[in-house]
Amino acid sequence: MSFLFSSRSSKTFKPKKNIPEGSHQYELLKHAEATLGSGNLRQAVMLPEGEDLNEWIAVNTVDFFNQINMLYGTITEFCSESTCSVMSAGPRYEYHWADGTNIKKPIKCSAPKYIDYLMTWVQDQLDDETLFPSKIGVPFPKNFMSVAKTILKRLFRVYAHIYHQHFDAVMQLQEEAHLNTSFKHFIFFVQEFNLIDRRELAPLQELIEKLGSKDR
Repeated sequence: MSFLFSSRSSKTFKPKKNIPEGSHQYELLKHAEATLGSGNLRQAVMLPEGEDLNEWIAVNTVDFFNQINMLYGTITEFCSESTCSVMSAGPRYEYHWADGTNIKKPIKCSAPKYIDYLMTWVQDQLDDETLFPSKIGVPFPKNFMSVAKTILKRLFRVYAHIYHQHFDAVMQLQEEAHLNTSFKHFIFFVQEFNLIDRRELAPLQELIEKLGSKDR
């Protein structure tokens, strides 16, 4: 949630995605912020009683997009074509971009280019009212869950890149507590609803286990 971030983090990589005030999704977001403030992240990610699972996943996906947007926004000066000529998460994991529409065949590109493609693509999905309806009574499409899973899988790659390639910069900016809290919230959420395949999480598996064991 945005309250985790200092004023220095207010620079975002892409424009922030706002949930309209007064809407049911806005109330859900407020509920999520209140439970997050309690410090119990396992409890904070659970589906609130009587709420729609798709709507809960939609609200949190928008929030994670905004969080990652802010986190990456703080370190963009350290992530350049020269420092990160490929999009990677350590030496064993490299990501090539394809969105199935504009770029059908995966292309190898620099991390800033990849993240620009990725965040623009996510933004387009979140802005699509047929995928992420913001009006009460408008149903979610049948393919909503698979789209949400793809978005979260791709957002994870930005966390993985930041941890593997830019953690020194994060520490230099004294943003590691924000990064860790945001990532822990993200991981607990995707684990609660089984939204990302375990193999996809491999680049940060050790960290995920460490965060999980601290919470037991």
